[in-house]
Amino acid sequence: MRQQHYLVPTLRDVPADAEVASHQLMLRAGLIRQLASGLYTYLPLAQRVLKKIQDIIREEMNKAGAQELLMPALHPAEIWQETGRWDVYGPELMRLSDRHERQFALGPTHEEVVTGLLRDEVKSYKRLPMTVYQIQTKYRDERRPRFGVLRAREFIMKDAYSFDTSREGLDESYRKMYDAYQAIFSRCQLNFRAVEADAGAIGGTGTHEFMVLSDIGEDTIAYCDTCNYAANIEKAEVNQQEYEQVQGSGLPMEKVDTPQAKTIEQLAAMLNVSPSQIIKAVALAVDGQVVVALVRGDFELNEVKVKNLLDADVVELLDEERIRTELGSEPGFIGPVGLDGCKVIADYSIKGMTDALAGANEKDKHVVHVSVDRDFSVECYADLRQISEGDACPRCAGTIHFAKGIEVGHVFKLGTKYSEAMGATFLDENGKEQPMIMGCYGIGVTRTLAAVIEQHHDEHGIIWPRALAPFDIHLIAVNMKDDAQRELAEQLYTQLREAGYEVLYDDRQERAGVKFKDADLIGIPLRITVGKKAGEGIVESKLRKNGETQELKAEQLIEQIPSLLEQA
Repeated sequence: MRQQHYLVPTLRDVPADAEVASHQLMLRAGLIRQLASGLYTYLPLAQRVLKKIQDIIREEMNKAGAQELLMPALHPAEIWQETGRWDVYGPELMRLSDRHERQFALGPTHEEVVTGLLRDEVKSYKRLPMTVYQIQTKYRDERRPRFGVLRAREFIMKDAYSFDTSREGLDESYRKMYDAYQAIFSRCQLNFRAVEADAGAIGGTGTHEFMVLSDIGEDTIAYCDTCNYAANIEKAEVNQQEYEQVQGSGLPMEKVDTPQAKTIEQLAAMLNVSPSQIIKAVALAVDGQVVVALVRGDFELNEVKVKNLLDADVVELLDEERIRTELGSEPGFIGPVGLDGCKVIADYSIKGMTDALAGANEKDKHVVHVSVDRDFSVECYADLRQISEGDACPRCAGTIHFAKGIEVGHVFKLGTKYSEAMGATFLDENGKEQPMIMGCYGIGVTRTLAAVIEQHHDEHGIIWPRALAPFDIHLIAVNMKDDAQRELAEQLYTQLREAGYEVLYDDRQERAGVKFKDADLIGIPLRITVGKKAGEGIVESKLRKNGETQELKAEQLIEQIPSLLEQA
């Protein structure tokens, strides 16, 4: 490809609204341009990289026995209403109406569509198991698109769906997809970890996220320094052996004045106590119903764990008006003592606490010497708190540490969540109707592109891994007005292409400094420069990865390229 006519508009300055390296470099290197918030055009360089990522995905998916298809991006509301997700998915679902006022959505994911397809086309156990996948544009109305294509409103995704006749079959399909993902992200040369995760709006159990380790990641990973345990912080289990309760004084509960002490920190300072002696009560609306969740004052409540415990669709903080009118309490002073007519659940850290402090459900009032069971009751105990760095590992004697990660893939065991809701059944060996048992497996293709750049760049620009580079070789003619340079560069361009290499040929009438800066910015693995020694038949090679250079005889270049690319 001749660069003079190639659409690769590089920028010298860092765009003001680009916060992270991948966004900055994708703009500067001419990979993307923004159309509107969260909407991007992928220019030719980016498109070539995306194709290579997709090729890797297809190879590994096909190797695992999956079949590629392509489903509509426009979904009629009725199919989402069958599963109930039309009402509960939330504002991220982009909804629209056609000229007949029939409601549709732009697909953020395709569980309903693919379940409807298999429901109509597969009736016998003899046709199962079956896994299908597609690579397609998806749409989500992100509240705050940011970080370029890492959180966009339109993006390319690979989504796959498995259909089995048994839980054991689902386990096998899940393992195949898990292994395929390991291979895909390894081939993309990403430093990643597979972590236990929450299923979120998709539903199901037994899920893993594939996280690319990066300081700019929006997800926090909790991992053990001794064993292989790793989980998204929303999902991470807490070791129940963490809590040792001390013997209390036995003093009766007493109400005390605590003016303006609405936070744990304010209360601890005012009464000169440790936050671990305080019972934190969090008022929640769980599918509209009032629930109070208790956790020790030095910990944070994990609302995802509450949602999973109560098998709820929506968990949100109770607003101040409902705290006063329905809970009969006061914001900032909520406590478990004397609460009537609502469910009270508690983290294991609360169990057995004595001589504790808690809100008195009155403004500027708390109660001291509170003992669990004596002064209030709890409906159930569970692991409800957020794991903390330094906690004991829930699997071994190791210690938990935190890292940031970018989610690039997610695998789910859906079970019968969608097949039962939509009547996707098959006839078993005995002629009995059974629901299909499903799995779901997604990869953010455009997000993977950005994650690669986050991990493969330096102060000069992108450093593409060989497998994903838009071109194998960046051929530069330093001075196109010099006959010897131009003629040798043209000759090499022809020879390299005929040898099967992908070559970006910088034939622009630009200064050498501009060409070299653009080459480093674009980041193609191997640069071949035709310069002042062209008349002697000598060119220079440079590896983008480490800057290593050497002079080569032009006549020997073709035979030396494989060795150079092996090092790139």
